[in-house]
Amino acid sequence: MVMIGLATLLTFATQASQEQLARSIKEARVETSQTDAQLKATLAAINALTAQKSGDLRPAYNAYCAEVAKTEAAAGWTKTRIQWMATDGRKYFQDWQNTVNSIANESLRKKSQNRLDAVKVSYDKVEASLKLAGEKFKPFLSDLGDIQKALATDVTAGGVKAINSTVSSANWNHQFVDKAVKSALKEMDKMEKALSSEAK
Repeated sequence: MVMIGLATLLTFATQASQEQLARSIKEARVETSQTDAQLKATLAAINALTAQKSGDLRPAYNAYCAEVAKTEAAAGWTKTRIQWMATDGRKYFQDWQNTVNSIANESLRKKSQNRLDAVKVSYDKVEASLKLAGEKFKPFLSDLGDIQKALATDVTAGGVKAINSTVSSANWNHQFVDKAVKSALKEMDKMEKALSSEAK
């Protein structure tokens, strides 16, 4: 009776963890997509400013500053998500491993272990991609911040001309951030499907 109760409790805990991890991966995918869109919006804002040939430059600069603030918030989210994956996310796999270890039927235990291993490989790829995106964020955000500072007291045609090379650098760095983000999104799609309780 105690063994049945323990097995039921272990199964319930794993099921709850699976649902929690599936929900977290889904949220991570949505947030990562939003981050991807935000990065593009920020680049579009600074590219629009540098392309402006006439009229007041201040509105375009203010629009850029607003996008930079949103991008910094998105970078903060990425850092938080990476920390979550390294702690709470990993706990799920430990719970799952404990459940697999408790399966008496050897054939079923092996199949369950293979399933666990496959999902964990995908999870590791998501985590690695998000870490890479977080690292690639640093030079990108540094360029964005430097552009904002350089123009803060010099929103003039000459000031904008002076930032052209840094804007080129930001565009260059963005491709690496974008690649890492897309890789994370691809793996999150796989994981979301793998953890879904819906029959396919």
